[in-house]
Amino acid sequence: MIEGKAMLVGDHVRLRPKRLEDALQDYQWRQDLELSELDAAVPLDEPFEEYQRGYAWELEHPARHRRRLSIETLDGRHVGNIAYFDIEEGSQEAQFGIMIGDRDYWGRGYGAEAVRLLLDYVFTQNELESVHLRTLEWNVRAQRCFGKCGFVPVGRLKEGYHGFIMMQVTRAQWSRLTEERSKLAPGPC
Repeated sequence: MIEGKAMLVGDHVRLRPKRLEDALQDYQWRQDLELSELDAAVPLDEPFEEYQRGYAWELEHPARHRRRLSIETLDGRHVGNIAYFDIEEGSQEAQFGIMIGDRDYWGRGYGAEAVRLLLDYVFTQNELESVHLRTLEWNVRAQRCFGKCGFVPVGRLKEGYHGFIMMQVTRAQWSRLTEERSKLAPGPC
């Protein structure tokens, strides 16, 4: 688990543990109609003070089955959130989720880099064998991003009014992808 101030750092983003200062931005994103639609969720409708109390409690009492992180630019701008969850004791799989809430960072590779950073951490620092996610059928942009990061479609799910594409990446698939990328990476100058 990523503890305290430890971070995962890439070329453009870093993943760090959630902080109370993230609450207002997260609250605003959860109230946003478009972001809620992309998450197949209902926009948040509780007062900020109530949300913040729950947020603070969750930071002080982290759930053992979930790891939530903030995505920030290297200059410290909080642009989104990423998590792996439904980690059951003895299970070797987890569910995955990401949201880039700051629209200025959509379509610029920040989400893909965050996904790769967290998958690398999950598969090198944990005993998980697979990570799965679900994305709305019509969210082709997200599906492309996840595909670039090694996820492959494994099924479909209908839940209420929403249709989802189920995607998964295994430890073996991630290892092969990482090995292929390292062969393509330029060597030192």
